Amino acid sequence: MASRSAPAVAVLDYGAGNLRSARRALDRAGASVHVTADPERADAADALVVPGVGHFGQCVGALRAQGFEALLRDAAEQGRPVLGICVGMQILYESSDEADEPGLGLLPGRVRRLPDDVQVPHMGWNTLEIVRPDPLVDDVAGAHAYFVHSYAPDVEGPHVLATTHHGRALAAVARHGSVAGTQFHPEKSAEVGRRVLAGWLRTVTAGAFA
Repeated sequence: MASRSAPAVAVLDYGAGNLRSARRALDRAGASVHVTADPERADAADALVVPGVGHFGQCVGALRAQGFEALLRDAAEQGRPVLGICVGMQILYESSDEADEPGLGLLPGRVRRLPDDVQVPHMGWNTLEIVRPDPLVDDVAGAHAYFVHSYAPDVEGPHVLATTHHGRALAAVARHGSVAGTQFHPEKSAEVGRRVLAGWLRTVTAGAFA
């Protein structure tokens, strides 16, 4: 186990994430990070990160094929922290407009395509609007984060911590029990991304998700 000042974080390698950038961002935020494609090795970590870039169905299919689904379900049941990033967040939801393949259902709701009357994909900096206090979103109200996506989760439900707006309100940060996610890319969001990751790591260290 890592010291309480540097929680051990496993970034799950299932062939569908920007692993190097995610690792660097978590390092800067204060984690002891390793990237692994081995569910048994990941199981020894204090917390798990699910990156994701690409198509919802392909990503969730690859994650299942790599053997990570059982690990993530067990982590959620045990109160161990899980953080999904971008499509890695989306596949933690129940379903998506992008594919018939079901998500993991660790976050409640559905991922929906962005409106046809706005630029798709939503790419660039956009404002975070805080809707529920949480350590993940301390000190980032009104700040700008970097988004690249064509689908986004529903905003309904008390698990949504922050939203942004692109044609409609979109869930930008969410947490349900020990399972959390960011639709934006913290690894591309400079100081704002570091603050969100650092807030998540503080909850890992404190056991606040349990």
